[in-house]
Amino acid sequence: MDLKSKIILIYGPTASGKSKFAIKLAKKINAEIINADSMQIYKDLKTLSARPSKKDYQKIRHHLYGIKSVKNNFSTGEWLKLVNKKIVEIKKRKKVPILVGGTGLYFKAITEGLVEIPNIPLSLRKNIRSLHKKIGTKNFFLELLKIDPLSKNHIKPSDTQRAIRAYEVKLFTKKSLYDWFKNTSSIHEKKDFYKIYIDFPRDELIKRINSRTVEMIKKGAVKEVRKFIKLKIAPNKTANKAIGINVIKDYLNKKIEIDEVIEKISIKTRQYAKRQATWARGNMNDWNKINSNSLNKFLIKI
Repeated sequence: MDLKSKIILIYGPTASGKSKFAIKLAKKINAEIINADSMQIYKDLKTLSARPSKKDYQKIRHHLYGIKSVKNNFSTGEWLKLVNKKIVEIKKRKKVPILVGGTGLYFKAITEGLVEIPNIPLSLRKNIRSLHKKIGTKNFFLELLKIDPLSKNHIKPSDTQRAIRAYEVKLFTKKSLYDWFKNTSSIHEKKDFYKIYIDFPRDELIKRINSRTVEMIKKGAVKEVRKFIKLKIAPNKTANKAIGINVIKDYLNKKIEIDEVIEKISIKTRQYAKRQATWARGNMNDWNKINSNSLNKFLIKI
């Protein structure tokens, strides 16, 4: 199997060992690793996001980890520009780029391109949300179909978020969201990629998540959240969504004990892993699915 001419993509649920597998693969094929995880982008969330360690960085060159402050949002579009630049740089060094992470939208962007829709004015967005609230989900969907019939084949009537997005795009740009999608493509060809999805048995993954949560607390997750609180991050910033922040805030406010912190973070992480698996089923049918027990066999074969 010749992977040296490819851009390698590695996706899997949280705690599936993606980063360790990527390092082993990188050593074998002379590669460098690029981050494809939206929370590992932030320099202030090293522990909670399970970012690779200093030892890992010493073994293999890593890119786009801990590059942004939690005070700033970071979009998929920004990530895509940076990652395409890194791919070019890595290839110039005659090395193989490996993208590893658990953010499905990042992988969709690199393989399919990203829709560059103009920013919708905040006043218009607020008006549309007010309309949805006033007439209800069912009637709002009917109104959407009047202005954008294409949405019928793409959005379920109950999917409020997508319906609102489609409505605001059509109203502002005079063009269906799905016409925007049609004109979008990746700068890379399909043959450029080798896609790996790490499939983990559910029971085994739960054990790994539970163990990793305990380890995170030992490594200073509470201290990290204390620092995060001092930064006074605005509520609309993406970093607030990091698993564990709100739970640890409750602990620091003496609302819960540390055992409950571990339990709640573990539960939220398991729920996230389930969403990641759901994403894979819906968007990664053409990926090479490798069972977690077969990862070493894969490394031997290449």
